[in-house]
Amino acid sequence: MIALDLFCGAGGASVGIYKAGFDEVIGVDNVQQPNYPYHFILDDAIEFMEHGLDEFDFIWASPPCQAYTWAGAQHRNRGVEYPDLVDVTRQLLQESGKPYIIENVVGAPLINPVTLCGTMFPELKVFRHRVFESNVPLVVERKCAHAGHKAKSRRGDNGDFFTVVGHNTGTHAEWADAMRIDWMNKKELTQAIPPAYSEYLVKQVMEYVKNS
Repeated sequence: MIALDLFCGAGGASVGIYKAGFDEVIGVDNVQQPNYPYHFILDDAIEFMEHGLDEFDFIWASPPCQAYTWAGAQHRNRGVEYPDLVDVTRQLLQESGKPYIIENVVGAPLINPVTLCGTMFPELKVFRHRVFESNVPLVVERKCAHAGHKAKSRRGDNGDFFTVVGHNTGTHAEWADAMRIDWMNKKELTQAIPPAYSEYLVKQVMEYVKNS
């Protein structure tokens, strides 16, 4: 069973996909990813899909999110343009006929997405909401539980969670522990999703495919 992780970054989703039970995960990104933990291909993800996806049993895609984020909006207001690749990614994935998941930030134009949050996973200490679209039915039975948790806003305060983004509070070690990611640098952590997210969802995809 071979999975493909498009726009893979340093491989947060890939590790969860592997833990879910895939024998091999191949990552594709248009920026070199020296910390990616599996086989990596330097290529444009859209062009890679256009060449065919027959060899893969499942595809995960995380198109760039800056076109939909609050921080991206500040730059867009100053004339900066970001690629909006969700629609073309979806079209190519649908044409492949393969089971897939598209991941992005809240506000991205995904169809009937489910949402995951770090508070749904007892091993995580990160506030990170992400949405996921799939051509396989996904069910999220866990509930967001922010009550009783607080993100550290400065050094030494009593927050127990972290907001892993930009120049927010947290050392590399604290962020790595909060995300349960021990192979990325600090900048890579800001772009990643915890492997727990993809493992949780991809196990559902594998069960669905097995029973179809």
